[in-house]
Amino acid sequence: MSGVFLHTIFDIAAWLAAAAAVWWLSRQRLQFPAQSFELPYLAALVFGAGLGAYLFGSANLWLSGQSGIARSVEGALAGGIVAIELYKRTAGIALRTGARFALPLAVGIAIGRLGCYFAGLDDFTYGTPTALPFGHDFGDGVLRHPVQLYESAAMAIFALAYVLAILNRNAFVITNGFYLALAFYGAQRFLWEFLKPYGTLIGPLSLFHLLSLSILLYAGVMLATAPKARRLQNELPA
Repeated sequence: MSGVFLHTIFDIAAWLAAAAAVWWLSRQRLQFPAQSFELPYLAALVFGAGLGAYLFGSANLWLSGQSGIARSVEGALAGGIVAIELYKRTAGIALRTGARFALPLAVGIAIGRLGCYFAGLDDFTYGTPTALPFGHDFGDGVLRHPVQLYESAAMAIFALAYVLAILNRNAFVITNGFYLALAFYGAQRFLWEFLKPYGTLIGPLSLFHLLSLSILLYAGVMLATAPKARRLQNELPA
């Protein structure tokens, strides 16, 4: 079974898992901002995410000395964030609207990265050579860091922690889950980028290092300025 086919299968599985996460959250009867369900909001999100995915994915490819067009989940995140913040500003929306995307984001990345792993060398998401016993040969006889699995495991751990917080009716996590997901994603992605063969921009830092830091900074500011929330079960709908 070809890597491209497997990648597509896992991409579909990632979208289905994200949809299942949305359904599960709806069963918890949580109250998310209504604006995040509106068509113009979703259109801005899809447009920004798509543009960011191809813009940053392709730019990283070129900076690494390769030609072609590529997509990036981190680029999609960055593009979606910028698009939504611009849309909210023009629409006069002051509320924080990302809460319901935390779990779908985490499970989607956790499953989608498995597709990157099985896609092999063509996907250009593999790690640098390693002598560690869990190094993986992607087909060229070189044992490399399976960084896709590192990221998949990290986001799966976040998803589990988030689900436990939801079941415990943790008000802060429910309200700020998206920014917690971004902070966690940006931090772990920044670390894994040191294990990838990408071209650098500033010293040892690649485009995705800088993008990870930007996402982490954005999440940090949003968390630092978040309204206080107490962990009381009866403050939220059961």
